Amino acid sequence: MHPQLSPQAELTGVHVDVQRTAVLRGLDLVVAAGEVLGMVGANGSGKTTLLKVLATLVTPVAGTVRVRGPVVLLGHAPALCPQLTLRENLRFVAGLAGRDAAVADASLATVGLAAAADRRADRCSHGMRRRADLARVFVTEPSLLLLDEVQTGLDVASAGLVDHVLEVVRHRGGASVVVSHDRDQVARLTDRVVELVAGRVGPAVIV
Repeated sequence: MHPQLSPQAELTGVHVDVQRTAVLRGLDLVVAAGEVLGMVGANGSGKTTLLKVLATLVTPVAGTVRVRGPVVLLGHAPALCPQLTLRENLRFVAGLAGRDAAVADASLATVGLAAAADRRADRCSHGMRRRADLARVFVTEPSLLLLDEVQTGLDVASAGLVDHVLEVVRHRGGASVVVSHDRDQVARLTDRVVELVAGRVGPAVIV
C-alpha cells in the first residue's frame, strides 16, 4: 500500500466458507486509493472469492470489509445479455448508473465498437464482447475496479484497452485489483503483486 494514500478497500480477518469449506481464512488486505494491485495464486487459493467479497457479492462469516465508492467487477465471462445489442447492453448499464444513454454510445466508441454497436451480443466474437464489457468502466466510473482474468480472449491491440482502463480509474483517484494466472502480465499492469496461499495473503510481496 502507498502510505500517503487512504485505503480504497480494507479487509481485516475475513473468513469465507463455501459449502462448508474454508476458502478465505482470516485474510487481511489493504488497497490504497490510486493503486493498481495485482493478485496471483494457485487454483482454489481464493482469488475469485476475494473479488466477490470486495464487490459485496459474498458476505464473510467473520471479519470486516470496508470499501469506498461504487465497485465494478469484470469476471471471467463478459456480463452481457446475449439477445440485446451491444448498445442496448451498455445503455441498460447507463440507466442503472443514472447516466445518459449518450455515455453508453461514447463508451462503445472508446473501445472501438461504434461500428458494431447495433450487433447482438451473441453474434459478436469473444474479444468484441470483452471490449464491450470493459466499456462498462467508462459508463459507471467505479472507485474500485476488479478484473478477474479479463485479458483472456483479447487480441494484442485490444489488450492495450486494459492498460487504458486501469489508468482511467487511477486518474479519477480510484483503485483496481487485477487477478491473473500470468505473473509476468500482472506484474506489468500493476504497482505491486500479492499472492494468495490457502486463503491468506502470502508472507512475501512479489514486485
